[in-house]
Amino acid sequence: MDFKDEVKQLGNRASKMLPQLQTEEATKNALIMPFIKLLGFDVFDPFEVNPEFIADIGIKKGEKVDYAIMKDGEPIIIIECKHHLEKLDPHNSQLFRYFHTCKAKFGLLTNGLIYRFYTDLNDANKMDEKPFFEFNIAEIKEAQIEELKKFHKSYFDVESISNTASDLKYTNELKSLITAELREPSPAFVRLFANQVYQGKITERILAQFTELVKRSSNQVLNDAITDRLKTALDKEEANSNDKEAITTAQPVMAEDKIVTTEEEQDAFQIVKAILREKTNSERIAHRDTQSYFGVLLDNNNRKPICRFHFNGPKKHLELFHNGKDAGERQLLENIDEIYNYRSELHQTLENYA
Repeated sequence: MDFKDEVKQLGNRASKMLPQLQTEEATKNALIMPFIKLLGFDVFDPFEVNPEFIADIGIKKGEKVDYAIMKDGEPIIIIECKHHLEKLDPHNSQLFRYFHTCKAKFGLLTNGLIYRFYTDLNDANKMDEKPFFEFNIAEIKEAQIEELKKFHKSYFDVESISNTASDLKYTNELKSLITAELREPSPAFVRLFANQVYQGKITERILAQFTELVKRSSNQVLNDAITDRLKTALDKEEANSNDKEAITTAQPVMAEDKIVTTEEEQDAFQIVKAILREKTNSERIAHRDTQSYFGVLLDNNNRKPICRFHFNGPKKHLELFHNGKDAGERQLLENIDEIYNYRSELHQTLENYA
């Protein structure tokens, strides 16, 4: 199981276990220790994960942080844990006090569901008030998993994480601001757009009008973007599915039970049969299905091919034969009803065998 699957598995387990976790200790054992473990650290080795790590604060001795992840005898991440029902906001000051007393570059505040990573971007050795990275383990996104992977023991590099921490912090803050503006546009945000499309003076009445217009336009742009992304994803999934099916059917398989005659192939055969009935007895028209194509024959004779259907790939094709010896000529079909457009060619092939 790769890292992404392990993270998602823990997220799924977390949602199911919450009703059973009545204490902070239960939250640690069921959620936080497994989280530390999936980062590659041995929770039972005090040289890697030191529980109840002592972080003396001035004259106040014996202060302890729940866990410290260690490297070369020094803490690199200190972790403060809370019960999963507790809100984290009131507790960042506690982690703040511990942070500047030790050499750890990163602080983690968590209740087993929400994970907040802090560092000292603003002032050296002084923990920032806001986290640079935050996620809910039960709703974690793939991009967040990629960022979390940097904290794995195998990839952990203080300089590398510090270099991306600033971008992560400001990206998250910008996303929050953009979300807030799209939900309830501020006057400054509305004026930014109104000044570019309205030639007159922006009065209070015009500002109120454009506030609704900006909100409505923003929602339409977002909905259109989501629709386009979904359509692209569905089209790509369908194309991949068809490509896999085409590759599979193109491989030689001897067993006849691998051949599946589809309803569409049957319907196409009936169309060809109806066209040829105009020139010959319908009992002379036979078919044979293979892994690669569905063939229509005269008198059930392989030397008298009339046409073939290639419907297993991403596109449909009708293969026509001018006589039994020539190679077929493929015609693209948007739907099977277009077979009627080739009535004269099918009649001509039939006459070639007379």
